[in-house]
Amino acid sequence: MKTEVFDFNLPSELIANKPCEPRDAARLLHIDGTALTDGHMCDLADWLKPTDVLVFNDTKVIPARLYGTRGEAQVEVTLFKQIDLSRWETLIKNARRLHMDDEIVFAPNFKGMVVDKTESGSVIIQFNCQGSDLFARLHEVGTMPLPPYIKRLRGGLESDKTDYQTMYARHEGAVAAPTAGLHFTQRIFDSLKARGIRWEFVTLHVGGGTFLPVKVEDTKDHKMHAEYGVISADVAERLNVARKNGSRIVPVGTTSLRLLESAADDQGVIHPFAKETSIFITPGYCFKATDALFTNFHTPKSTLFMLVSALAGLDVMQNAYKHAVEERYHFFSYGDACLIEKA
Repeated sequence: MKTEVFDFNLPSELIANKPCEPRDAARLLHIDGTALTDGHMCDLADWLKPTDVLVFNDTKVIPARLYGTRGEAQVEVTLFKQIDLSRWETLIKNARRLHMDDEIVFAPNFKGMVVDKTESGSVIIQFNCQGSDLFARLHEVGTMPLPPYIKRLRGGLESDKTDYQTMYARHEGAVAAPTAGLHFTQRIFDSLKARGIRWEFVTLHVGGGTFLPVKVEDTKDHKMHAEYGVISADVAERLNVARKNGSRIVPVGTTSLRLLESAADDQGVIHPFAKETSIFITPGYCFKATDALFTNFHTPKSTLFMLVSALAGLDVMQNAYKHAVEERYHFFSYGDACLIEKA
């Protein structure tokens, strides 16, 4: 399909620069074919069925943005994808000025060396520490890797350390938040439980590729980024039993959905999973393990807007987003949310 058909008009003032306070005060749009219902997060439990099972992504965002120096020059480095215990693919502004073996100093006894460059323009950095030691240094000097459309002064805000993290985040490794989950609080979980709605946790370490624009004219030419995900055998079994008994599976966020669809076979059976996935979902895709989706509002011409258009229909989503703009919903990571029924 042509990428341009996934474009839509979005006034810049509707891009959320900070989350709602409290976070469960966000607005919620229910998209069920041509039927659009405006509400708030407090309506979610009533809009779901008592037998539904939600699936959350419990990845934890690391402070993946670093500020350092190369000689006298200042350098901003954003970790993009982990290669091994000490090497990361990174995004660096003005990367063309960097050369092989250049050293970037982030703090005393914490530095990285340029060991390679990719065709796409990213830079491979090898740090002078690895594994848990590297993560510890990131927590000491790194900042949260907010997406480029959230405007911050260098270093960001102290509040972003909690705002850009789900309340149930557990497994470190993401460099972007599974933002649909940011709306969930203990009050929301209590309301779900009271209605009999259950939930499960999977892990997909969201990579920086989630923010990369689709630059090709046709979606068939787009190369999707890969991310590492895990579904345990116990979780897979419980989800399969639930679906067999008539429950709907409702991923919270496109990351949970992509992982479930990667792990499911053509009969809709979800298998244990522990590897990378680069699944790219566009209209025409046959969903195997997803019955509805809770998610945020996504960027024009993005792989995420393509995914929701595959689930509900392109015309449905274009109409829903037009409605959201007219009703002044807030968009993207810190914005409002929608519950989308599968066409």
